[in-house]
Amino acid sequence: MAQSVYFFGNGVADGTRQMKNVLGGKGANLAEMTNLGIPVPPGFTLACATCIEYLKTGTYTEELREEVTASIARLEAVTGRRFGDPASPLLVSVRSGGPVSMPGMMETILNLGLNDATVAGLASQSGNPRFAYDSYRRFLQMYGDVVLGVPASEFEHLLTAKRLTTGADTDADLDATSLRALIEEYKTLVRNRTGSDFPLDPRDQLWGAIEAVWKSWMLKKAVDYRRVNHIDESLGTAVNIVAMVFGNMGDDSGTGVAFTRDPSTGERRFYGEFLVNAQGEDVVAGIRTPLHIEEMVDRLPAAYRELLKVQDTLERHFRDMQDLEFTVERGTLYLLQTRTGKRTAASAIRIACDMVAEGLIDRAEAVRRVNPAQLDQLLHPIIDPGARATPIATGLPASPGAASGIAVFDPDVAEQRAARGEAVILVREETTPEDFHGMVAARAVLTTRGGMTSHAAVVARGMGKCAVVGCKDVVVDAQKRLFSVGDLVIGEGSWITLDGGSGRVFSGDLPTIPSDVVRVTSGQLAASQAPLYQSFASLLGWADDVRRLRVRANADTPRDARVARGFGAEGIGLCRTEHMFFEGDRIHAMREMIVARDERGRRRALAKLQPMQRADFEAIFEAMNGFPVNIRLLDPPLHEFLPHGGEEGKMLARQLQLTRTELNRIVEGLRETNPMLGHRGCRLGITYPEITEMQGRAIFEAAVRAKRRNIDVQVEIMIPLVAAAREFDHQRAILEECYRQVVATMGYEIEYQIGTMIELPRAALTAREIAATAQFFSFGTNDLTQTTMGLSRDDAGRFLPAYVDRGIFPDDPFQVLDTIGVGRLISMAVEDGRAIRASLKTGICGEHGGDPRSVAFCNDVGLDYVSCSPFRVPIARLAAAQAALAGGN
Repeated sequence: MAQSVYFFGNGVADGTRQMKNVLGGKGANLAEMTNLGIPVPPGFTLACATCIEYLKTGTYTEELREEVTASIARLEAVTGRRFGDPASPLLVSVRSGGPVSMPGMMETILNLGLNDATVAGLASQSGNPRFAYDSYRRFLQMYGDVVLGVPASEFEHLLTAKRLTTGADTDADLDATSLRALIEEYKTLVRNRTGSDFPLDPRDQLWGAIEAVWKSWMLKKAVDYRRVNHIDESLGTAVNIVAMVFGNMGDDSGTGVAFTRDPSTGERRFYGEFLVNAQGEDVVAGIRTPLHIEEMVDRLPAAYRELLKVQDTLERHFRDMQDLEFTVERGTLYLLQTRTGKRTAASAIRIACDMVAEGLIDRAEAVRRVNPAQLDQLLHPIIDPGARATPIATGLPASPGAASGIAVFDPDVAEQRAARGEAVILVREETTPEDFHGMVAARAVLTTRGGMTSHAAVVARGMGKCAVVGCKDVVVDAQKRLFSVGDLVIGEGSWITLDGGSGRVFSGDLPTIPSDVVRVTSGQLAASQAPLYQSFASLLGWADDVRRLRVRANADTPRDARVARGFGAEGIGLCRTEHMFFEGDRIHAMREMIVARDERGRRRALAKLQPMQRADFEAIFEAMNGFPVNIRLLDPPLHEFLPHGGEEGKMLARQLQLTRTELNRIVEGLRETNPMLGHRGCRLGITYPEITEMQGRAIFEAAVRAKRRNIDVQVEIMIPLVAAAREFDHQRAILEECYRQVVATMGYEIEYQIGTMIELPRAALTAREIAATAQFFSFGTNDLTQTTMGLSRDDAGRFLPAYVDRGIFPDDPFQVLDTIGVGRLISMAVEDGRAIRASLKTGICGEHGGDPRSVAFCNDVGLDYVSCSPFRVPIARLAAAQAALAGGN
């Protein structure tokens, strides 16, 4: 029989940190800390596989029950206490812990094993009846909520009423007599809500808790978290059963959460919070605003000194910033958990670079450490320092960035209004894991309670959301949907702005400016004045050293090209020429060409456009001096350039000397039922070859003019929407004739390549034929996804979320490349194309080029480059390096 339960205690553990898939992250690290000699309470872990089996069958085996019973006996022997013994009771915590950290998303139960008999034994053994009954009421509330389904708010209502009737200011002020009375009220509540008495047998309690933890793997908040963070549904959660240690035994006890480095900035300093006379959930849930960790030196000095040694040991052992949970029981320190700490992008980069300098990790490991998607945070705007605004309140700067939005007070409302395209900021007293979907939808989070290690702070940092927590001056009235600061009242729907870097809260929608990283890359700020940029540049430099895949940018203007180069783009992978036609007076010439009655009229209008296109191309070549520029010929259907009625239609008719009726007839004649598959791309160039001629001449003339100015020009011309090799050959012949004419006229030769965009399944399937004359393939994955999957990018948003939620699609295929279907077409086309032309250059130029998982696929199938929007170039550079380090091509 395979082992399902793993014990740890007395310096020896059955597991190690390498067993995360078996024991979950928490269980594996508890075992590792035990083996290191770190003070950890003894316990045992039920393997993750037991969760998956339970969820499949709805039950557990007799063999598992026997293993748990044997482990309880072993735990009794180690602790000298017995489960259910009235004189010396063994109490345990029951905690979840999957292979990938999911903070707060699954269930925890503390003080399990208490009942009317054992609570008396705990009171006698501890000499502190108040502590014993406080632990019992906590257990009743937690178990009643998690296992029995009695809403936590109903317990909180009774607790609040007890404080009011006794005159207690806080929970800690309730005496033993009041707590005993509250316990009876809790038991009555359970009986009334469930129809049964609260279970008093510790073994029944234990199995109820184990099953609740298993079931919590499928809670909505947990499913949402896995979906957002791309965590495998099939992993399951372990169950960790650990002997209780108590932080609520008096002023010589306490509990806390700490990080071995600052999770917001990455600064190398011990950072955290704690509470005296409290249990761990009090800190994480934000129920009480905690003390700074430095204050432990005065309140619990011996434990603090030991904690400093332990945190240093753990960081050096795990070679990463650690997130610690600890309890001090009557002056003795116990570690309850260590895990890799969630951190902001700025913190991740600084920690990675600092640890390289400290010799803890090498450069390759530093590159692996930073999540590419996190880099987007560094490009977030900050509040304009010149904005004349006075903060209405200041809290703790839990997660950086600036965000403006309308205040909402309910996570469901946040999700609904965000789905309508509104910018929302979620305002709560404190967040709980049940609020996760609202946090995902919101641009930022504001809480009135909790500290830097509260749920809101930890989750917001992990998601890269701006967050301000513990804002004590803000008073939230969730029922009335408003908050107040003194006499100022902010109702739902009113705009507020948060500065997550300083903790300030403003009324209104404040202006923002680019971040320091963006300002340095655009030349607005010197790198020496931006320490974060220096770490950013170092990390990406190390990434560039190891990656094979080149990274280009999609850029249509000289300005976009300069921005792309600032972010390290190695060329332009997609320059959409149609975007140039919408600027200034150009649209008039374009419309004149479209409505022309014959070729002569079209050529007359195109002659006006040619010098404009030439000037644009020359400026882009200059911005990309020494790097390739891939220019796509005109792609969209012509009707997109024309107005559809209204004042603009009247004006156009006058300009073109047409009647409204004539113009309407032309517009209607161009209208198509399905324009995405209609008269566009190379089909336009075949029907109206003069369009291809104009663009070809403009490109080649611009290239010659740039070369005369000693600019290193690398021209690639891309023919779009090719379905057959003959289409490509037709357009290539026109371009080659244009080149010959330009050389004859201007007397300069240039190097150039002509290739195609593969965006139709037939093009991928006939890659051998097309590669006979095409010098490169650029996969237009946006349209290739549409045409392969039969999905409209513009309309599929109505049902794709439901497909993802139900597991029909693993991801939105327009955000993450469908590697099974679309990916197979890509790999086939690459293989077939290179079989004909070994030097065939291949890349992608859809938005997938900036998605880390899609970039990894491109690396693995041997593409030469990816191209993405300029602001996603850093993400693609890092993702390409990680793909190379993971063992791809």
